[in-house]
Amino acid sequence: MQTKVNSLWQSIAQEGIGALLDRLSTQDAIDLAETYGTHNYKPLTVNIVRGEGAVLWDSEGKEYIDCIGCYSAVAHGHQNPAIIKAIEQQFERTTLVSRAVYTPETGLFLKGLAEYTGLDMVCPMNSGAEAVETCLKLARKWGYTKKGIEIGKAEIIVCSDNFHGRTTTIVGFNSEVQYNKFFGPYGPGFVVVPFGDLEAVKAAITPNTVAFMAEPIQAEGGIIIPPDGYLAGVRQLCDENNMLLIWDEVQTGFCRTGYKFGWQYEAAKPDLISVGKPLGGGFMPVSAAVGSKEVLEVFTPGDHGSTFGGNPLACVIGLAAMAEMENHDYVGKARRGEEVLLDGFKNLNSPLIKEIRGRGMLIGVEVNSDVDGAALSKNLVAEGLITKETRKRTFRFTPPIVTEVQLLQEIVARVGRALKKTEVGA
Repeated sequence: MQTKVNSLWQSIAQEGIGALLDRLSTQDAIDLAETYGTHNYKPLTVNIVRGEGAVLWDSEGKEYIDCIGCYSAVAHGHQNPAIIKAIEQQFERTTLVSRAVYTPETGLFLKGLAEYTGLDMVCPMNSGAEAVETCLKLARKWGYTKKGIEIGKAEIIVCSDNFHGRTTTIVGFNSEVQYNKFFGPYGPGFVVVPFGDLEAVKAAITPNTVAFMAEPIQAEGGIIIPPDGYLAGVRQLCDENNMLLIWDEVQTGFCRTGYKFGWQYEAAKPDLISVGKPLGGGFMPVSAAVGSKEVLEVFTPGDHGSTFGGNPLACVIGLAAMAEMENHDYVGKARRGEEVLLDGFKNLNSPLIKEIRGRGMLIGVEVNSDVDGAALSKNLVAEGLITKETRKRTFRFTPPIVTEVQLLQEIVARVGRALKKTEVGA
């Protein structure tokens, strides 16, 4: 789209933003993003203009099934009517005020999220990375003020191949070279052990250890599921060594794995949990650090904060999102989706597939090392599927939890056709 800078604002004033968006072609949208945006993403060459449920449409009218679901964030489907209704009602009240005052929306949200997670207190934030950072700060202060560790000596055990976000603190203990090579120096205080190795966790514990933090399933790492007994074993080690257990459930939480939270596969209740993504209902970032009163109460006024965290609109969206999950059996829907997708992918019997992993509607299809991943991605898009390759040559399938069985079966069929095309070099 060729336009002078000053005429953009004139066009918006005269026509409205919607009319301007309608005139942009796919190439216009790509050119604008590539010219004016940083190149920290490499999107599929698909220009999405509308979504409903589990289906997306591009600017040419082609239909796609959303198999990414914005990395688990669109659990409720696109444009969920119940959440839209809650948003519209809230627009008539208020949307953003500072935490310098109380609001009924914030109070009700804090109660709702504490009850939903089965924990005591909540610190509301926006993005998942912020929620993780909040947990790290809470754990350290708990270690200094309650465990009695010398200031500046706290250690937190984390796992290799983790993905907890992209802030400078978090990438400092990430084992993915691209995430951290050029962004240091990084602060100390983190001990990295292999994911799923209970003995490695045990060996890493010192008198200065304040917490162990991990994802119950490594989603970005390639849908990596730990061995049976690992989650409960970590809980036991934390109890024995007076240290906190922190689960990062930003991608695995809110019914995605067939339980409300991934840790519920075993007796591994956390002291702290970071949540986000689906809590925003597919409309805006809503996240939180949630945990026991003993830990959350270490924060005092001025210790931590967020301009937008806990704003009235976000709180209403979060409440509506949890109500939808609770009232419409999202746990059952995720288990149904697991049966359809896992069995369906396995029954394809494709020679290109190395392994299929998953729980609930968090599914990874890992292809063999000699498979042309770029060609498979292109063929999946051609079949009308939106998904991308994550680490370990694994294609992630995390469609909205509300996706109907017939559409899940269609996903399997389209994946089968894409694999066939890739196999023969089409």
